[in-house]
Amino acid sequence: MTTPTHSARHIGLTGATGIGVGAIVGGGILALSGMAFQLTGSGALLAFALNGVIAVITALSFAELATAFPQSGGPYAFAKRVLPVGTAFAVGWVVWFASIVAAALYAAGFAAFALDGLQAVIGSAWLTAPWTLTICSIGATAGATAFVARSSGAGGNAVNIAKVLVFAILIIGGVIAVINQRPDWGTQLSPFLPKGGVGLIQAMGGTFIALQGFDLIAAVAGEVKNPRQVLPKAMLLSLGIALVVYLPLLLVVALVGVDPEVSIQQLAEAHPNTVIAVAAARYLGTTGYWAVIAAGVLSMASALLANLFAAARIAQAMGRDRTLPAQLDRVHKRYGTPVVALLTTASIATVILLVAGEVGTAGAASSLIFLLAFALAHVLCLVTRSRKQDHEGFRVPWWPWTPIIGGLLCAALAIYQAMMVPSAGVITVVWLLAGAFGYAWRFGQRAKIMDAASEAADPSLLELRGRSPLVLVPVANPDNAGVMAQVANSMAPPRVGRVLLLSVVRPPKGTIDLDAALADTTAALHASLSISLRAGVRCEALATVAANPWQEIARVARSHRCASLLVGLSALADPKSRARLEHLATELSCNVVFFRAEADWTPKKLRRVLVPIGGRTVHDALRARLLAGLNRRSDETIEVTYLVVDPSATEQKERSRRELTLTILVRDEAAVPAKVTVLAEEDIAGAICREADKHDLLIMGLGAIGRGQRTLGSLTQAVIERTRCTTMLISAGD
Repeated sequence: MTTPTHSARHIGLTGATGIGVGAIVGGGILALSGMAFQLTGSGALLAFALNGVIAVITALSFAELATAFPQSGGPYAFAKRVLPVGTAFAVGWVVWFASIVAAALYAAGFAAFALDGLQAVIGSAWLTAPWTLTICSIGATAGATAFVARSSGAGGNAVNIAKVLVFAILIIGGVIAVINQRPDWGTQLSPFLPKGGVGLIQAMGGTFIALQGFDLIAAVAGEVKNPRQVLPKAMLLSLGIALVVYLPLLLVVALVGVDPEVSIQQLAEAHPNTVIAVAAARYLGTTGYWAVIAAGVLSMASALLANLFAAARIAQAMGRDRTLPAQLDRVHKRYGTPVVALLTTASIATVILLVAGEVGTAGAASSLIFLLAFALAHVLCLVTRSRKQDHEGFRVPWWPWTPIIGGLLCAALAIYQAMMVPSAGVITVVWLLAGAFGYAWRFGQRAKIMDAASEAADPSLLELRGRSPLVLVPVANPDNAGVMAQVANSMAPPRVGRVLLLSVVRPPKGTIDLDAALADTTAALHASLSISLRAGVRCEALATVAANPWQEIARVARSHRCASLLVGLSALADPKSRARLEHLATELSCNVVFFRAEADWTPKKLRRVLVPIGGRTVHDALRARLLAGLNRRSDETIEVTYLVVDPSATEQKERSRRELTLTILVRDEAAVPAKVTVLAEEDIAGAICREADKHDLLIMGLGAIGRGQRTLGSLTQAVIERTRCTTMLISAGD
């Protein structure tokens, strides 16, 4: 294995369509048609047709999202562009689970069809034992995992072609039987919707998963060539092929698959799991039975391969963004496949096969989750179009009614699933709770760090998420107003970020004092505005009158809902000044940055940054934004050194081990070259000052003395007093 990398775009229209056909065609119709016939009689044809309409509408929204953001990960990749990272994690977590459960279901289906075929030939009792099915299911999962790990596609087109040919035999044989037997359509198709509209809706909710699979094409969008052309065609083609197979097959089964005195509903009630096989045997004899067995084996195998393939890509994308462990983004050095994500996916599917008392219940949960994900995809499509109207991808027709109607239909079917199969809702809740715990305890911090760095480096993320962060900068001294404006511009993302320049005038005692105060205010705001406008940052200026400037700064920060506050670092020798700074950082819920620099300092000349840490990372998300923003404003890529001063780290071997461990942790935060240095010295402040003199900028965090209480701390004060290095003190907001 090697370090994380991105797979090259190598999947064309045929390969992308093959992924959808492999996941859709076969397994669902063979497993779920019995239930549909029981609920609707020959109206199952209408249930599948209406589901086809919903699936096509949903595919249109998926196509717009996938072409607007042609990255692997499916709904997760879309969600992380327009939603907060925590919400995107929730989307990815449930979609990953749905694909895992689908893989487990198809592994069990493959084993069931294979064992049925062997039972017909051998007739041994052990072939029907529950443990045999479990072992064969796990074996199928292992074999499919090995295949996908060595393949750049989801199983190849040979299997898809073979199973489509088998279904073609079943359909053509049925058409010939219809021509020869000339059945009475009215009689054979009766009863039609015996349970009325309620039965139709029940059948639609229970069988919708039979058309799931086009979404897997979006999950591998990052590996598709010419995605803006290929993705929409592949999704619609795969659905079209599925419907061309499903609808004629259901029709001929209802017409010639049952005796005249027996309805298709009665046959399905007698043979709920094998109705297609029994019907095919009636009009094709033994050939029909074996054709269904062959179709079942091939369909389940291709669907298993496709779901493993796509689920691994979802996990890989989440690992890349650190919403799941980073190891999931590692790829095989020879095949370039996300082997760690694939093995993890297969392992969870194996656990489901071992512990699930009823895999069908897990399948209902999978259907519920897919419907929720599809409903969300329509919402994401609406949000994306409103925030990225100029994207060059595919555009959903009949806007905005198509995604609105599609979202409502998917949500309605999802609600039905939750009401009719409560256990599916329980499984969904358990998985969501597990994800919430994992995110809060293990994944969330690193995900927020990397997301913060991504937002700072790519302002389009903030734009898509509908955010326009405001940086408040109190300015009073015209001499340092320019420096403060430049730092504020580094903190404010281009295009979407804003800077509010605040000048607080104390109530004057006379005309002379008033003129002097207004002159200083005008000069400071003029200097700051000039630099901000030349930098292309959206800026505003505000002058207020207040007896207490510190209270006024806090008031303006709250009333304008500022994301960050940038304040000049006043002399710390004065206890009152120090107390004001600490109180300001504690009182406000926004990020607070205290800054000190010479008047001629500029981010353009920034090259080396020193970040002392206490053996672990703190203030990570805020620091990530600052580092990315400063790097964006610098003429050259900056270098960051994380410094740990630990008097007990006397052994070189121990220092090297800690440097390696911390380098892995800080890599996500610093989207620039970064290293970790561990020093074993008693004088911690002296060591920091010595290293700071070799750097252009020192970034330190405020300490915590209690819940919500921030302090500069004796170490921070000592460092600031002993070094003249340009310094930032940061306090992350709530």
